[in-house]
Amino acid sequence: MFPFSRFTRYFLEVARHRSIRQAAEVLHVSASAIDRQILTVEQELGVPLFERLPGGLRLTSAGELVLANARQWQKDYARTREQIDEMQGLRRGHVDIGLIDALSEGLVAEAVAALMAQYPGLTFGMKVADNQKVAQMISSAEVDFGFMLDAGNSAQLSINASTEIKMGIAMPVTHRLAGKKSLRLSETQGETVIFPAEPLVVHTHVRTLHDQLHLDVRQRVACNDLRMMRSLIRQGVGIGMLSWLDVASEVAQKSLAFVPLTGIHVSHPVLSICVAPHRQLSRAALLALGDMRDRMARLGALQGASGD
Repeated sequence: MFPFSRFTRYFLEVARHRSIRQAAEVLHVSASAIDRQILTVEQELGVPLFERLPGGLRLTSAGELVLANARQWQKDYARTREQIDEMQGLRRGHVDIGLIDALSEGLVAEAVAALMAQYPGLTFGMKVADNQKVAQMISSAEVDFGFMLDAGNSAQLSINASTEIKMGIAMPVTHRLAGKKSLRLSETQGETVIFPAEPLVVHTHVRTLHDQLHLDVRQRVACNDLRMMRSLIRQGVGIGMLSWLDVASEVAQKSLAFVPLTGIHVSHPVLSICVAPHRQLSRAALLALGDMRDRMARLGALQGASGD
């Protein structure tokens, strides 16, 4: 429970829904009460916090500043609660994690399950989004840390740990190429190939590879959703150019096979755990971060086994 001012609680809900009416429904208070609180603070600050538009409310620059500070207040209060719990010998805390869709199964879920079993007082907030949105959540302190592909250098992000994820060919386990240890892209000639489309991060690696090798394929199917790509591959529509991370769960369940690509032109995406620079994480977040960093370090061995 966030105990600070009534205004802060009302403001956060209005900013989230961009509507006083919807915020009132969530908070179970009258819309007029929320409106009065916001108008009072706007008068005190001497600036509007929202633009009143026909389609709803939109934060002004001043409103964006108040929102960022309010979220930080929430984080600071939660951190204080955890520190007090630790002083009392309790093991309780909350961790917010941002992650890309490719990690919605496997590593993160396994880590959360193990941590909650070991520390029953821990709670987690999981936010799945595309790469760009995860970066925004990290920099705005909406999450404690996040998983991204090809994060790169940025003033808003600090890379805590990284590991390379192999690019390869995903296919039905009965496919003629499924038993190989590795593949060159030229060996897929004559196959129907399912390509990842934008905004999937692996799209860049696949497009660059094809541009460099000037390869042609018998038939192309482009898709911007990993679940749909996996379904198409299972249905025998074709083979898919993906990263190991995209099909790790299916490989473990033996519902799909994955063979790594080899060759001088093949580039592999890099999975990173990122935090906001100079961000002080709670003990609970540091515990979760350390566990997930250790699990990520073991991905190399798993990828090596996936083509066997």
